[in-house]
Amino acid sequence: MKDIAIIYGSSTDNTKNVAQKIAQKFAGENVLLKDVSSLKFSDLANYPNIILGTSTWGLGDLQDDWSDHLTDLQNVDLTGKTLAFFGLGDSSSYSDTFTDGMGLLYEAIEGKGFKLAGEFPTDGYSFDSSKAVKNGKFIGVAIDEDNESDLTEQRINAWITSIIPALQ
Repeated sequence: MKDIAIIYGSSTDNTKNVAQKIAQKFAGENVLLKDVSSLKFSDLANYPNIILGTSTWGLGDLQDDWSDHLTDLQNVDLTGKTLAFFGLGDSSSYSDTFTDGMGLLYEAIEGKGFKLAGEFPTDGYSFDSSKAVKNGKFIGVAIDEDNESDLTEQRINAWITSIIPALQ
């Protein structure tokens, strides 16, 4: 059995709903599903696998709950853990900051000794720019519930399949 923490920040419940869909894909595993605003960060020590999710707000800003708790996350020892990311954004109205929140979250803890899992191809997405793209791929799965909700399930399934071999 794998121990997986799924931590998300959600202002309109879209990210929460996606986090719940992801958690359902890990039925039978020991899954902690928590909103970042109610998380006791010391609990993450018990989870070798951590999935972080956020939406993007305004002109490429990190979701408020994550902004409020970013220092708490930066203080967690992530050495040897496997991390995966998911981010929500609007590729049409905010195509120049699509899923920037996911990129900002990653950048805040980059170099903290974790192994990244679940890099996701940008093929099939229409956007101009994203801080979540590193080396030609998203650092996690990008979800657009505003314009492409019909692709959410397919994208989550492909992403989960890609991270399962990396989980401890």
